[in-house]
Amino acid sequence: MTQWIRQRPMALAAVLALLALVLLVLGACVGSSGMQSLQVVLSDPMAQQIVWDIRLPRSAGAWGAGALLGLAGAVAQGLFRNPLADPYLLGSAAGASLGVCVALALLGASPLAAPWLVQLGFTGAAFVGATGAVLLTLALARGVQQTLRLLLAGVVVGVVLGAVVSLILLVQPQLMQAMQGFMLGSTALVGWGACLLMLGVWCVCMALAWALSPVLDGLSLGEGTARSLGLPVVPLRVALVLVLALATGTAVAHTGLIAFVGLAAPHLVRALVRAGHARLVLLSSLMGGALLLGADLLARSLVAPGELPVGVLTAVLGGGYLLWLMHRQNPLAVGAKP
Repeated sequence: MTQWIRQRPMALAAVLALLALVLLVLGACVGSSGMQSLQVVLSDPMAQQIVWDIRLPRSAGAWGAGALLGLAGAVAQGLFRNPLADPYLLGSAAGASLGVCVALALLGASPLAAPWLVQLGFTGAAFVGATGAVLLTLALARGVQQTLRLLLAGVVVGVVLGAVVSLILLVQPQLMQAMQGFMLGSTALVGWGACLLMLGVWCVCMALAWALSPVLDGLSLGEGTARSLGLPVVPLRVALVLVLALATGTAVAHTGLIAFVGLAAPHLVRALVRAGHARLVLLSSLMGGALLLGADLLARSLVAPGELPVGVLTAVLGGGYLLWLMHRQNPLAVGAKP
């Protein structure tokens, strides 16, 4: 079965799409009291309203955010030719955190318990902060011509903006509890409007990433090789950075900071199939959606009627997976005996 999927990348896409559909159905049945049967959900009008207004948009939003992060992770790893690159590499996470922190200081409300108008303000602040951080990174790096300079600029921007967030929280410590929900990641407040927005952004980013996949294939062979193939590397790299920023900023704005999904999804796809970047981006997006949707179901089920922050769960599972991957590829790297 594994060998058959490895030779047919689109078979994996069908499996992941089917898995997402199954997880969406399960998401409609998981509530604060645990798992309910589908028959009970369909027969109770109150349960139907809860499913339609709360559970389904939350599950669909988890899939959408995971799909955007998986897509951004595949683009980032191809763009920087680094399998450890993740969607937050250009400072977007720190920028989004700063945007939400400033909005909290100005509006004086929690993003986890705010009216829809205030919630829209937090979402917009996170998106503006993430986009502004990426633009600042590009300005410090003086464009995208030098990959190493771009990466270093992203690290500097992330550290500086993170320090600004810490300074704001030090001055106004009452904001710490409200910021905690954003920093740990949550899909609890995603509605149908956010789902439609993420779907629209996903379609745009996927179309652009698919069209720019030859650039990623060329860059994987080296920048000199890409230029020799006649590819205008600099403007196309700018376009890829914008795709990365748009996908990451949209996901972070609606679900907060969720770790490891964008990093682990491309790794899992490469472990299952061999494909060029056109199919890799699509498969990584589908894998990211399934990963975050599955993690959200676990977060809602493990300690019901409470729930775990989904970002904490993805960090534990993703970190464990990467440690296992390091151990398998290089036992000495994690202290194992040769």
